[in-house]
Amino acid sequence: MSASRGDDVVPDSVDGVLELLASGDYICDRQLATVVFLALTHQRPLFLEGEPGVGKTEIAKVLAATLSRRLVRLQCYEGLDTASAVYEWNVAQQLLEIRLADQQQGRLSAADLYDRRFLIERPLLQALRTDPEGAPVLLIDELDRADEPFEAFLLEVLSEYQITIPELGAIAAEQPPIVIVTSNRTREVHDALKRRCLYHWVDYPSADTELQILRTKVPDAEERFAAQIVAYVHGLREQNLFKSPGVAESIEWTQAMLSLDQVALDPDTVDQTLGVLLKYQDDIKKVRGDASRALIDEVAGKVGS
Repeated sequence: MSASRGDDVVPDSVDGVLELLASGDYICDRQLATVVFLALTHQRPLFLEGEPGVGKTEIAKVLAATLSRRLVRLQCYEGLDTASAVYEWNVAQQLLEIRLADQQQGRLSAADLYDRRFLIERPLLQALRTDPEGAPVLLIDELDRADEPFEAFLLEVLSEYQITIPELGAIAAEQPPIVIVTSNRTREVHDALKRRCLYHWVDYPSADTELQILRTKVPDAEERFAAQIVAYVHGLREQNLFKSPGVAESIEWTQAMLSLDQVALDPDTVDQTLGVLLKYQDDIKKVRGDASRALIDEVAGKVGS
């Protein structure tokens, strides 16, 4: 069952969201599906925080794919400004227009120069433009990487779904885009922005959910081997590591092990492939060897070899 969001057709229940995401091979718990449902139903931006690799960005991609919407992605970084994120004027074209007017002995007003045809749309402004297939999905990815002042540019977009350009006035979306904002929490995002969004912390999945994810993403892996991998990765997350492996690393490691023709956790192979799971040398050194073997023995006791 589905409900209307402008010309968009979105699920009309939490179960419908679970089915929608599952149709895009995205497995999540009911709490996450609930907040996605509320964001779609009430046309509110969704702010997702969590560790890297837990599937925050993927939600926007899957929603765009399953709802057949255009995905507009703004990848945040230090120094991001309005010229890169919102809009800028095509100064070269404006100068050319002035020269042509001079040659023809014509006169140009400010309104002639600051016309929409000279406006270069960046991702935030692009997301306010509705395509024939419906409102796009706007992904503002890793907002915590941007400078704090940049958040002020987002407040009008997130609350009014519009952008005010001094020379043109307010440009509003005919249909509100589906907005997903993500953060890895390398810094705190200001409360003024969070208040304009629904919020959810995306945690590491349970063992059962992660096993279901591996079944979906790596169907060639045998059930027992996938269970061993999940148990091993969950054991790593209980260690005092600088950066625990995310779901993305679990999937990649499973694929790597299959490429090496592994059907069970072999200590030597695990040691040789820890760089797929762990991204810091200190973590690898801490796990490799005795600690990894002890964890493999523990996994064998739980799952079997």
